[in-house]
Amino acid sequence: MDRIDRQILRELQRDGRLSNAELAERVGLTPSPCLRRVNRLEQDGVILGYRALLEPATVGRGFQAFVSVAMAQEDPPTVAEFERRVGELPEVVEAMRLFGDPDYLLRVAVADIAAYERCYTESLAQLPGVARLTSHLTMKQVKVNEGLPIGSAAAP
Repeated sequence: MDRIDRQILRELQRDGRLSNAELAERVGLTPSPCLRRVNRLEQDGVILGYRALLEPATVGRGFQAFVSVAMAQEDPPTVAEFERRVGELPEVVEAMRLFGDPDYLLRVAVADIAAYERCYTESLAQLPGVARLTSHLTMKQVKVNEGLPIGSAAAP
């Protein structure tokens, strides 16, 4: 990956709706080579996809909580079933398996505290292998995810 590839990635993270012509102009290429590079970055799995960023409150998901999960059972079948069921919960918008304690960190997005209590009681607390759930309720978002930092020409 060279300097131009990294610049393409930076620009697309800022605005995934850029036309190829606009992107090419921003990175100093003509449209055809720019499109070839973008296609290669997609085929190589560097670019995974494109999405619209939504304001959570406007789509009924304005209340967010982070939930740390400590497992009582970590045998492969229990872990697989836990992860499968977490993946099916629409309220869980991100899930990470961690090293150490806790075992998982979930980001849950729901309408309000009552909806969170229902999700916690009816879904999260019913997941297999769970020993303990700890809720961390968000007060406000301090920094918005603006994408991954893309290294300079000297960095990989």
